[in-house]
Amino acid sequence: MSRFGKLEFETGPDSSAQQSLRPAAGETHWSSEAARAFSLGDFELALRLFARVLEHNPTSVPAWAGQVRSLIELGEFREARLWADKALERFPQAPELLAAKAVALGRLGDHDNAIAFSDASIEERGDSAYVWLARGDVFLSRREKQADHCFERARSILPSDWTCLWLIGRIRRFHGQFAKALQSARDACSLAPGEISPWLLAGDCQLLLSFHDEARVSFTQAWQIQPDSLAASDGLSRSQRPGFLERCAGVFRRFLRS
Repeated sequence: MSRFGKLEFETGPDSSAQQSLRPAAGETHWSSEAARAFSLGDFELALRLFARVLEHNPTSVPAWAGQVRSLIELGEFREARLWADKALERFPQAPELLAAKAVALGRLGDHDNAIAFSDASIEERGDSAYVWLARGDVFLSRREKQADHCFERARSILPSDWTCLWLIGRIRRFHGQFAKALQSARDACSLAPGEISPWLLAGDCQLLLSFHDEARVSFTQAWQIQPDSLAASDGLSRSQRPGFLERCAGVFRRFLRS
């Protein structure tokens, strides 16, 4: 069954989520918890927490946008597009909703409509970091070089925010720019060495580039920050030295992505 039909105000049982879902909490609490879950890369939990925000305030555009963005990060682009449409029926001029739909369309290969929605997000006086991150994502979907400028604009809006660099890295990784994604992850680690998400992203990029020793260091850092992290433990397992053929494949992959 698609999550789409029950996403908006889903409150069904889930052991990991229910531990942090306190009924007495209000919109501000759930907004903070949702943003934190998103920054930790727990996008399934973020979906449920943004739904909790909407229970308290159905007009919260950031919560609607957060759900669309979480679906995108989960790779559920069609549902993200559908949910963006549902949100835009209520808030047709919301820049971040227009931007999120642009990303979903771009990742689905609908490049013309993607750039049209991105243009609309800018025209609606959208000057948030996410509007520019989304525009960069759309340009990368179109294999256009303007993406770098968009990411710089996003960084200028949030110069000290590690999550902006982390998201740039995630976007670049999705589009196969592993070396540039790694640089963004490293910059995020420098800004926030105590956060697990940038270290996990760095480790993933290093593995994709066959930098297994470096990846092991990154995943070790992530594990030290959060010893119960399954992603860190899995990364450590994957960072063990590969065989000769796998190393050759990694070298060839780096050559193609350079």
